Amino acid sequence: MRKKCSIIVLHFFVMNFAQIPGQKEIIGKLIRSVNEERVSHAQIFAGNEGCGSLALALAYARYISCEDRQEHDSCGRCKSCIKYDKMIHPDLHFVFPVIKGKKATDPVSDNYIEEWREFTALSPFFTLNKWLDHIEVGNAQGMIFASEASEIIRKLSLKTFESDYKIMIIWLPEKMHPSASNKLLKMIEEPPEKTLFLLVSDEPDKVIPTIMSRCQLIKIPVFTDSEIENYLTSRYGVTAEKAADIAHVANGNIIRASELCEDENTSLDNLERFKTLMRFAWKRDVVSLVGWSEEMAATGREAQKNFISFSLRILRENLMLTLGQKENRLVFLTGEEEGFSGKFHPFITRENVYPLYEEFNLGYSHIEANGNAKIIFLDLALKVTRFIRSA
Repeated sequence: MRKKCSIIVLHFFVMNFAQIPGQKEIIGKLIRSVNEERVSHAQIFAGNEGCGSLALALAYARYISCEDRQEHDSCGRCKSCIKYDKMIHPDLHFVFPVIKGKKATDPVSDNYIEEWREFTALSPFFTLNKWLDHIEVGNAQGMIFASEASEIIRKLSLKTFESDYKIMIIWLPEKMHPSASNKLLKMIEEPPEKTLFLLVSDEPDKVIPTIMSRCQLIKIPVFTDSEIENYLTSRYGVTAEKAADIAHVANGNIIRASELCEDENTSLDNLERFKTLMRFAWKRDVVSLVGWSEEMAATGREAQKNFISFSLRILRENLMLTLGQKENRLVFLTGEEEGFSGKFHPFITRENVYPLYEEFNLGYSHIEANGNAKIIFLDLALKVTRFIRSA
């Protein structure tokens, strides 16, 4: 039977600094920038997935707009804060990846704004895969399309309704179509008066350099284990021992910690797919590998990328086991993953891990480029067959 945390406490997340379980140094800098009137018109919150960058941007926007700012946080009582609770403030705007065809042929974020408000209110800690699953995209890949740029320009050309600032939060600008990025360059460089861009990126190296150069970079560190432990015990009611185990495996990623606590199904499904691939590859069972590739092709694009990312992590952890790094707490595996890896890790060595990594990364790139998934996964499986026996 698949395990879940015994207690799950569901509540809506209030977007203020106090609700963020850590990042106190960054929060202090953000608060000082407002109180000292040094708010840069374009900022990019950049950090690894699960560092809380979206939560920080939301809390920062709320603090800027608050009508009765406190020393360390927004007041939570004024008209602005109440509207931020529901994310319906007229001077707060959002841009995020969407898909074509489901609601519009030239989609913009406003086509999905109700779903976004509902989803983000539950927790600001989530991945692109989770968001796309929520809007049921199937095989489509999320993107910020060219049509979004015109909508941004239109909105930000209007005067503010209630606050001093119009605030535009762009989640995952690395998913922005090049034509959308190019259209926005001028506005980001010379925005209308009292306009603030907050870009939130998991992969800032994929944001076009001309946009990066126009933004103040705010680097967000990962959470500490103790911060994640405290978050899990307060939000989900897990024991301190369980929280400590999850925090270690999560390795600073609060999204991964939450996923491990809420539901292990996705990770277990990916583990089964990985085990099946490696078993057939070792046997050189080409017929079964064809069947495996067809099963993988039947899943959605985001699920396919999620599997490849999972596989890359498992390869890394197994190499660490092979190198004897478990005693140094440099191995981050769940119980099921560790049980499998205890027997599997001798097959991952210094010699074959790099070509394996290369092939999985290549597969990820091809999936992202909308390649034929059946061909991509069969090619990957055949390459794995060659390298896994070279250990």
